[in-house]
Formats: sequence, structure tokens, C-alpha cells
Amino acid sequence: MNTPARLLLLLSVFAVGATAQTLPRATPTAIPNAGSSAPPSDWIDPDTGHRVIRLSTEAGSSTLYFHDNSYSPQGDKYLMGTPSGIAIVDLAKLGTEPPKAELVVPGGRGGYMARRTREIYFVRGGGPAGGGGRGRGTRGGDAEPPSAQAQRDGSAPASATPPAADTGARGGRGGFGGGEVFAYNLDTKETRQVPHASRTLISCDETFTASTVTQEDPSGKTPKPPERPIVPQLGRMFPGKKIEDLTPDERYAAQKEDGLSRRVFNPTSQAFTFTNLKTGEAKTVGYQYGWLNHMQFSPTDPNLMLYCHEGTWHEVDRVWTIRTDGSEMTLRHQRTMDMEIAGHEFWSYDGRTIWFDLQTPRSQDFWIAGMNLDTGKETRYHLQRDWWSVHYNVSRDNQLFMGDGGDPTQVAFAKDGQWINLFRVQPDGSVAREKLVNMAKHNYVTGARGGVEPNGSITPDGKWVIFTGNFDGARHVYAVEIAKAK
Repeated sequence: MNTPARLLLLLSVFAVGATAQTLPRATPTAIPNAGSSAPPSDWIDPDTGHRVIRLSTEAGSSTLYFHDNSYSPQGDKYLMGTPSGIAIVDLAKLGTEPPKAELVVPGGRGGYMARRTREIYFVRGGGPAGGGGRGRGTRGGDAEPPSAQAQRDGSAPASATPPAADTGARGGRGGFGGGEVFAYNLDTKETRQVPHASRTLISCDETFTASTVTQEDPSGKTPKPPERPIVPQLGRMFPGKKIEDLTPDERYAAQKEDGLSRRVFNPTSQAFTFTNLKTGEAKTVGYQYGWLNHMQFSPTDPNLMLYCHEGTWHEVDRVWTIRTDGSEMTLRHQRTMDMEIAGHEFWSYDGRTIWFDLQTPRSQDFWIAGMNLDTGKETRYHLQRDWWSVHYNVSRDNQLFMGDGGDPTQVAFAKDGQWINLFRVQPDGSVAREKLVNMAKHNYVTGARGGVEPNGSITPDGKWVIFTGNFDGARHVYAVEIAKAK
């Protein structure tokens, strides 16, 4: 180990036990090169004509989860996770010179870019990061261990850093507890501790953090709903068919939904604990019977949080918001038909629209949908089956969407769906689709099958889409240029 690396490790150890609010500066370093076996670093996709650049040098690197903020407020820096810690890439030079990923927080986990300041929130300490990974193979719900769900969405700190071994799953989401939250400043290179925080789920003005608790409403004002019998998902998803009538992909989907439904039909009572990071005061509010997940603070309103009722999507009303005082707990999309699903919700950049994947009904008719908080009006962009994606994301002006595609085991059962897609909003209210990257060799099936979700996003300047890919074996972070190569 060279001298700078030793120094950084010592600083990491010092940070965990430090009592001062501001810690000594750390000097960013280049991440070790992946070596001669590394996949190509810059090429033109022969099937799409778009230029692709590899941003990471270390195998096992990954983007953040699709709705987590990876960009500085000015849009010039991008954050990603690596086995060595948290790294950044200078976007201002992307495409004009080879990208240089800088390791700025060695050993840091749970990286998340602050909304208003040039700081990276991250976690140090706690137990070891495990494999984990979100299993969305059927796209009806998020089949992941409770420990992994808790880390990303509030009841335990999350990790942006995959394990050193490239397991294929979205790493760092296994069980580890405790840890302290710090903030690294991109410009001053100083690190400070964030008081009263134990996770990087932090509101846009750094007033609140949130976690979930499993308990009943002590006031008695939240009655338990009637018991519901657990319904076999084979009959719900494939009416009139027997298990032997299904394709292997369909069988996998039905069996997975059976596992999810056991928790959905008769959920326990949960609530949110909002902790004021200025005072340390914690209040538990929002009691409800449901599996609470996907917590996301508004990018502009520090007192508003988006969340979901998790599980088998066609059995739940999923998309909700709540204010930090417990008021205005609101269902943001009301289903209108049996088997309709809405999910993988995320905020627009301005915090006025909640976008989500909509299917009316499941596996048959596909949309990117958005609900405007000001007007209550819902916008829908229709998609063909092969255009459907595990996740979507949107540009800062809401005129471009990206989708990360999906393989035949997913809810669309698409035969040609493995692409990084771009969707342009048209004057007539439709979207035009353009293929950006061929993902035919990418393994989408997470969990025990060793896959990884691309978890893409559009850069703030609207010129690139950044995503995770394992189509060359190891997991790496890539950027594809939206303009076609000349």
C-alpha cells in the first residue's frame, strides 16, 4: 500500500472516533486501474450508433439507486460507489478527455449528494456491508430482505459501496448496524459530522431524517383492517392457467409474487420517526398498516416526503406522501381497475411532479405517469411492451426520460427489452423512443441469480445517460452520449 493510501485510511479511522464537527482535509486520489482485463473504456455501440464511456476503473463499481441524488447542485460532479469507497467524476470534461474517477471518501458508504450544498453525505462505522440486492425480477414488488430494504429507505444506513467481490447484486445492502453520518465538501475537501443523523436520508435543507418503526398507534385512532385471505398469485397473474402451462419466466414471476403477497395481505402497523437534525427531537407519526418503503424527501420542500406501500404491486395502493409533522398523509395515485400497478416512484427535479411506472393492467398496457402536486393532474406517456424498463428517470426540464430496460423475466415479459432507452416528449403528448445501449448481455435478475439493475440517470446538462452495466462480466459505471456519434 502506498503512502497516500495509508494516510487516507488513517483519516478514515480518525473520522469515526472524532468529536469535533470539522475533521482534517482529505486529499482525493485516483482509484486503482482495473488492469489489463478491464472492459473497453470508450466505444461506439454498433447497434445504436451512440458513444459509450466507462467512468469507473474499479470492478464492482455502481451507480446509486435510481432515485438517489448523484449530482452536485451545479451539475458539474457525479457521485458513484466503488469497492474502495465513494468516488466522483468531473462531468464538465466528460467526452472531451478520459474521465478520472477520484476516490474522495475511502471506505465511505451510503453516499448521497446534498440538494443545496456541495457536500456528499456518507456513513462510516457500523457492521460490515453484505451482498443484498433488490430483487425486482417480476416487477410487481421489491423482493429484498428486510435488512436491505431498511438500509436504503430509512430504518438503517444505506451503502453506495459494493463489496470488493463482484457478486452481481447491488452491493452494500446487506445487514450492518450503527455508524455515523458525515458530510464531505467537494471544494474545501473538509469532512464534518452531521449531528443526530444515523443515515443519509436527509431533507433538502438538512432539517430532518426519517426512519420506519413497527408499532401500533398508541392513540387507538388507526384501527387494524379486516383480515384478508392470502390469494395464490398464479390465478391472479395468469387466470385459467396451471403452473405447468407457464413458461419458466412466468413461473418464476408467479412464485416470487407468492412470497411477497404473504406480507401484503395482512400487513403490520408501521409509522415514521422524523428526527430534527438541528435539535435532536424525534417524533413518531403517520401510523398505518402497510410495508413502508422507498422513502424520498422532496428535492425542494424540506417538510414533504414521498414513500410507498411495498409489496405485490397489483395488490397495494402504492404511491404516498406525508409531511414531517404527520399531516397530509395522501395517496397520490388511486388505482381504477383490478391488477393495475403503479410503482418505482420518484421526484422531478423541481419537486412538483411525482413520476412512476404505471400499468393498466399489469403486464398489458405500459405508461410513464406523473402526478402534479400543484394541480393534481396526471400526465401519461404510453410505451410499447419492449420499451418498458425496470426504472425510469427524468431530465431536469421534464422533457427527456431514460429507461434501463428489462429482460424476459420482468413484468413486461418483453422479448426485445434489454436496452438503455431514451424517451423524448413530443408536441402531441407522446414520447419517441431511441435505443442508446444494447444490454443484451447484461444480467438483470438480482438476488440469488447474481444480476444488477442499471439504475440510470440523465446528467443535468441533458447530454449523457449514466448507468451500471455488467455486460462485460464485472460491474462498472458507464455514460452513453445522447447525441449520436458523428
